[in-house]
Amino acid sequence: MGRLREVAAPFVAPGPTGVAIRGSLKGLTGQDEEVLRLVGSLLGSLASRDLKARCAAGLEHDSDQWAQRKRALTREASSRWAGSITKTTNDQWALARRGQLAHIQSLQAGIDTIARRLSLPVGAKGSQGSPGGYRSRQEWFAKSRRLHLLEDRLERERADRAAGRVRVVRGGRKPLRNRHNLQAAQLSEAQWRERWGAERWFLQADGESGKGCGNETIRVTPDGEVSLRLPAPLATLANAPHGRYVLACRVHFRHRGAQWADRIAANRAMAYRIHFDVGRGRWYLTASWQILPVRTEPLEAARSGGLIGVDMNADHLAAWRLDAHGNPVGEPRRFDYDLTGSASHRDGQVRHALIRLLHWSQRHSVAIAIEDLDFQAEKTREKHGRRKRFRKLISGMPVSRLRSRLVSMAAELGITVVAVDPAYTSRWGTQHWQKPLTTRTRKTTRHDAAAVAIGRRALGRPIRRRTQPPPQHRSDAAGHRSVQAASGVLGREETRPRIPGPRTRSAGAGRGAKAGNQCAHNRSGHTAEHGFWHQDSLPLSL
Repeated sequence: MGRLREVAAPFVAPGPTGVAIRGSLKGLTGQDEEVLRLVGSLLGSLASRDLKARCAAGLEHDSDQWAQRKRALTREASSRWAGSITKTTNDQWALARRGQLAHIQSLQAGIDTIARRLSLPVGAKGSQGSPGGYRSRQEWFAKSRRLHLLEDRLERERADRAAGRVRVVRGGRKPLRNRHNLQAAQLSEAQWRERWGAERWFLQADGESGKGCGNETIRVTPDGEVSLRLPAPLATLANAPHGRYVLACRVHFRHRGAQWADRIAANRAMAYRIHFDVGRGRWYLTASWQILPVRTEPLEAARSGGLIGVDMNADHLAAWRLDAHGNPVGEPRRFDYDLTGSASHRDGQVRHALIRLLHWSQRHSVAIAIEDLDFQAEKTREKHGRRKRFRKLISGMPVSRLRSRLVSMAAELGITVVAVDPAYTSRWGTQHWQKPLTTRTRKTTRHDAAAVAIGRRALGRPIRRRTQPPPQHRSDAAGHRSVQAASGVLGREETRPRIPGPRTRSAGAGRGAKAGNQCAHNRSGHTAEHGFWHQDSLPLSL
C-alpha cells in the first residue's frame, strides 16, 4: 500500500438556518385560479426582463444599477414586488456564477486525467489509485480528440467567466430541451406549454418584520386566509380594499404550524411562494423563515455515550450502534428506500428511512455519525471510463439532500450529527471488521462493516485492527503489541513500519541477557561463573 492521504478530523455538523413548510390551497374558485395565473404570468415576464438586464450588466453591476432596475419594475408592478424580483434575479445570477466555476473545475480535472493517461504507454497499468494507459490505440486516438474538445470548451468557459457572461434559463434547462423531443418526454405540445408557463411564473414575496402577519405583499392570517397585493396593471381585479385580492380557500400547515402561528402573531418576517403543480393540478403555498443557528453539542460530549455509524448506499442505510470504546453493540440495522419514480416519491422514501433511523437513535440517546460525501469530482467519465453502471450509481445517490434532511430532522429531535472523512471507510471496514463480526447466526455485509468503521472514526478510534503475533511471541518485552495506537500518535492510520531484523524481533538462541554460559551444558555442580570446563584425565592404576 502506498502512502495514505491525510484524513480530516471529524466534526459536529452545523444545524439548519432556515425552515420551509408547505400547505395546499384547496377549494380555489375558477376566478381565484384565473387571477393567480394572470399575476404569475405578468410578474414572470417582468422577472425574465430583469434577468436579461442583470446578465447584460455582468461584472459591472453595482448598487446604482440595482436601484435603477428596481425603479423600472416599480412602475409596472409595485415597490415590494420589484424588490422580490430583483433579489431573486441577483440570486439566480450568483448561482449561475458558482455553477460556471464548478464546470470549469470539472473540465480542468478531465483534461488533466486524459493528458496523464495519454502520456502513458498503451495498456500500462495504474498505480496508487490512478488509472493507467488506455487499452488500445483506437481508444487512445478517440481520447486525444476528446482532449482537444474539452480544451476548447474550457477556453470558452474561461472567456465567459472573465467577461462576466452566464447562461440562465428561467423555468429550467431540462424543460426547455424537452420541447425539441416531446415524444421522449411523453408530452404533447399543449402539455409542454402548460408546464413551461407554470415554471416561469413568479409568485413569491419576501417577508418584512413589523408589517401585518410578517408580509405585506402575500399575507396569510392566523385563521388561514390568503390575500395578495395585485400589481398595478391588474388592480381592477381586486375584491378587497387597497388593491388586494382575497382567495376563497383557507390554508393550514400540518408541519410546524405552531411555530408559524407564533411568528405571524408577532409580525415577524415570513416569506411566501405560490406555485402550481401541473402534474397534480393543485396549487400550493410555501412559507419559509430564518431561524437562529442551533447550538451544537461539543464533539467530546457527543462521543461520551457512543453513537450510531451510518453508511449510505444506493438503496438503503446500513447502521450499527457502537459504545464509547468503539465496540459494536447489538445487531446491525438496515433502513431501505426506493429511489425510482417521481421526485416527490424519492423524497418521501428518504424521509421515511431517516425518521426510522432517528427514532432508533432517540431510543438509545446517542449521536449519529455519517460520511461527509461529495461525488461532484467522482462521477466524471474521464475518471471512471467504461464503468457506466458505477457512474450511474453514484449519480443517483441523493447525497446532499439526504445529509441536509438528516441534519434538519435531527436538530428538531435534539440529536447530534457527526460528520467524518469518508477516506478508506469501506475498504478498511471490509478488511478488518466484516469477518470478525460474522457469526453462525449473523451474516455481516461490507456495508455493515463500513458503518462500524465510520462510527469508530467519529469516536476518535482507529479503524484498522493489527494482526496479533503467534501466542508464543506475545510479549511486551519483545516489542509486540496487540492493542491499537493511542489517539495522539501521529501516523496511527498508516501501515506498520518495516523494522529490519527477524520477523518476531525476539532474541536468538544464546543471545539474551540470561542466556548464561552455553558451554556449561547445565551440569550439576557447575554454574555459569565456572567458565570453560574440561574432562580430567583418567586416574592411573598401579
